[in-house]
Amino acid sequence: MAFEPRQTSLGRGIGAGARGGFARVECWLENEREQVPLWVPVGLGAGISAWFLLPDALGWMAFCCVALGLACAGLLLPEGGRLRRMIVAGGMLACIGCALVWGKAMLVGEPPLARALFATVTGEVVSVRPVPAQQMVRAMLRPVDAPALPGMIRVNIAEDDVPAGLGEGAVIRFRVRLMPPAPPAVPGGYDFAARAYFQGIGATGKALKPIALLRPASVAPSLRARLFTHIAGQVDGPAQGIAIALATGDQGASAEADAEAMRRSGLAHLLSISGLHVTALIGAVIFLLMRVMALSRRAALEWPLMLIAAGGGALAGIGYTLLTGAEVPTVRSCVAALLVLGGLAMGRDAITLRLVASGALVVLAFWPEAVAGPSFQMSFAAVTALVALAEHPGFRAFAAARDEGVMRKGMRVLAATLMTGIAVELVLMPIALFHFHKAGMLGAFANIIAIPLTTFVVMPLEALALLFDLAGLGAPFWWLTERALGLLLVLAHGVAAQPMAMMVTPAMPGWTFGVTIGGLLWCLLWRSGGRWLGLGGVVVGVAAMLMQSPPDLLVTGDGRHVVVRMATGRMALLRAGAGDYVRDTLAESAGYDGPLDALAGLPEARCSADLCAARVRAGERTWAVLMTRNSMFVERVQFEKDCAAADIVIADRGLPRWCRPRWLKIDRRLLARTGGVAINLANGSVRTVRQPGDAHPWIARPAPRRNLARPQL
Repeated sequence: MAFEPRQTSLGRGIGAGARGGFARVECWLENEREQVPLWVPVGLGAGISAWFLLPDALGWMAFCCVALGLACAGLLLPEGGRLRRMIVAGGMLACIGCALVWGKAMLVGEPPLARALFATVTGEVVSVRPVPAQQMVRAMLRPVDAPALPGMIRVNIAEDDVPAGLGEGAVIRFRVRLMPPAPPAVPGGYDFAARAYFQGIGATGKALKPIALLRPASVAPSLRARLFTHIAGQVDGPAQGIAIALATGDQGASAEADAEAMRRSGLAHLLSISGLHVTALIGAVIFLLMRVMALSRRAALEWPLMLIAAGGGALAGIGYTLLTGAEVPTVRSCVAALLVLGGLAMGRDAITLRLVASGALVVLAFWPEAVAGPSFQMSFAAVTALVALAEHPGFRAFAAARDEGVMRKGMRVLAATLMTGIAVELVLMPIALFHFHKAGMLGAFANIIAIPLTTFVVMPLEALALLFDLAGLGAPFWWLTERALGLLLVLAHGVAAQPMAMMVTPAMPGWTFGVTIGGLLWCLLWRSGGRWLGLGGVVVGVAAMLMQSPPDLLVTGDGRHVVVRMATGRMALLRAGAGDYVRDTLAESAGYDGPLDALAGLPEARCSADLCAARVRAGERTWAVLMTRNSMFVERVQFEKDCAAADIVIADRGLPRWCRPRWLKIDRRLLARTGGVAINLANGSVRTVRQPGDAHPWIARPAPRRNLARPQL
């Protein structure tokens, strides 16, 4: 049945071509009607993303108005059309998403400390987390009688300084230098400040000894903490960190070398409790319950075995999620598993993209800030790719069970596993490149061995070891677990050492990432041939990523550390004494997979104890860059001449007005407004961590110094 278009929508003034185009779109949407609901979390996520991208309340309100305006514009289309409903719903969902994260930020977040300070703090311990790999303990504290401090602070305590009796409910006193949670050091870096804000952390620091225990812990250690300690006492060496991570979700015991090898080999997902682990646990529980109940003739004949087993599996999944900290991938996996179990209990096919969309809606409703993090993006992208591939008729026909020989069946299973691995790696690659500036290239091949080894060997052995520990008989199983984890680490280090194991790119602008993800979603969420139009966005985004040139200059937000790209392509660091974290952050942001040279030792630079002048070749000209190396006073006579002769001057202090370089002056005043800076000299582009006037609530805004008073704590 059809109706004439209304005059207020397509009307008589619109030609037959436009009406025909609208009809073709409606016909296509009718064929895709089962896929349309999958875009509900996409619309909600778009509004949440807009809140993170736009700088202030005016921009957020403008976005909400535009989204509602789009919804109103959709009402002008003919009634009953799917396009009309999609536009109206999309505009409203985008507005709801922006308002949702905005409201949570105002109600839940903890404003950061205004500026760094030394203080003697008395605080009540909220939680304690051991980090053996860094030989410290990380404690969350609620300061007592300290109105000048945030409501929650996080401090690191060296293992040797931890007082006996430290735990939840304890009260300790110590001296500490507190800092606001760190923003990204350079464009594209990790934004701990935003994450800490939603976690309720207002300041961080390292406790200085002595640490006085005023009141011992009043709450017994949690099951997760006891499990952490127990496994640490049973497993030694590099395998210890992985064994702890698989059981508790805590990766603090993993050595950095092993964690980096897992990342480079594409096996890091094994350390993050997600669908693989939750599915393995629930499947094992259901299998055991079915076998045990089948031993009873009455139960086998009269009881609804699948319903009971599914209920047991659901309880096990919920318990495992709570035990491992309820991180986003674990929550997503648990929600998905519960929906699958519910569908199986009702006799329906529950493993569909609607299941993934339902899980995404649950996460977005309760944790909208997760949209900006790699955990949410990689978790849902991987599952969406797997389910979309499994729903494809061609793949279903290839992977379907059939009557054939063992060899052919094994090769078919191996090929299907490799295809799913490659599909996941391709989907995750742009996300990894955007957030981490590197992505594993051999992960699909490594996972062919690693996933079965973890699922069918390591996790069952560890579960048996914990079970037999109840009777003091778990030692043989722990020995086998340690050997199996050793094989996993050998695989990780072997793959990571290959020349083509890792692809690196410099930090990229957000639009390339957005275009790529939009194209991927278009390809994955539709079913008909029109889905492949999304490949255009993927090609454009990936091409922009690969063509992104590394910055010629990288300056951290405090102005202390500068990386210069020389004409040979090597990267040099201003201060050779910078720590490993600073070096890794700068190298990753620059897309450089190699050691950073000392700038003072290169022939292109002339350095003294106070200043360093470098000549940087970019494009058709050579740039003169002047940088300060310390905070010592420099005589005006010579420094003014050097400023005038330089194109760019970079300093970690406020430079006087008479320092006037030919092009750009980067000092403490500018960096306080922009954060870290990345400069491409060939085209004159300058990228900053944040826009001037950024009003997101996790950005520390120091009060004028004349109004500061030292807190009495």
